[in-house]
Amino acid sequence: MIVLHQRAEIESYMLDLRKFSSSIGFVPTMGALHAGHMSLVSKSLEQNDYTVVSIFVNPTQFNNSNDLETYPRTLTADLAMLEAAGCDVVFVPEVHEIYPEGTDVQESYDFGNLEMVMEGVHRPGHFKGVANVVHRLFKMVMPTRSYFGLKDYQQLAIIKALVAQYSLPIEIIPCEIVREPDGLAMSSRNVRLLPEQRKHAVFISQALFNAKSQKKSVEETKKSVINAIKSVPLLLLEYFEIVDGTTLQPIRQWSESKNPVGCIAVHVGTVRLIDVIMF
Repeated sequence: MIVLHQRAEIESYMLDLRKFSSSIGFVPTMGALHAGHMSLVSKSLEQNDYTVVSIFVNPTQFNNSNDLETYPRTLTADLAMLEAAGCDVVFVPEVHEIYPEGTDVQESYDFGNLEMVMEGVHRPGHFKGVANVVHRLFKMVMPTRSYFGLKDYQQLAIIKALVAQYSLPIEIIPCEIVREPDGLAMSSRNVRLLPEQRKHAVFISQALFNAKSQKKSVEETKKSVINAIKSVPLLLLEYFEIVDGTTLQPIRQWSESKNPVGCIAVHVGTVRLIDVIMF
């Protein structure tokens, strides 16, 4: 496994690599890797000749400076996990390699209604930062396929839109959510939960699972999840929406053609967690 740090290095290396390989898989991450990330890496290893993983805590996608400062950074452990998994290339750049003109100089993107709901409302500027870093990484790595988890469902929709708008020859592969044994969606932020908070955090996924099994109307399902979260100490609901799986616009009635998705964000103390369920 080779570890690269500079933009010139990764661009040169990938240029040579593409001469000898028919497919390159790319998994962009912010590090603090867990089994969820590694499932993406495993899928890439299965489907491609070479797999590239980036580790970069992107400052432009944080609208909360404290969240940026406290985001877990475990580079040594991350590299050990990736090497054990058989990853080929890891790109670990500093900020100036991604934003040579500074983080204030960014591309502007228009994703329409995709960024006007849920995360787009509660984290202003978040998707601009995500699109900037992913687009820049795509241009450096130029992968055949890139892998994203379904837990960040809205982000996945934004990345698909980015690829479509710029006609990038990259296949976006959605990957299933990986959960802890008790159902909590794996997240790098889970390590920041205090023991008591961790006990209560599991009720997020439980509320979603229960809502899916009850098969009530859309409105009743929403109320069920909202009331369930509000009844649990230490949990503060930010939003829960049931949306069209393509447009991300809220739906009022069930329809298989709309591929309905439930998206939730909850604060557990100072830790913000998101989760998703397919209805």
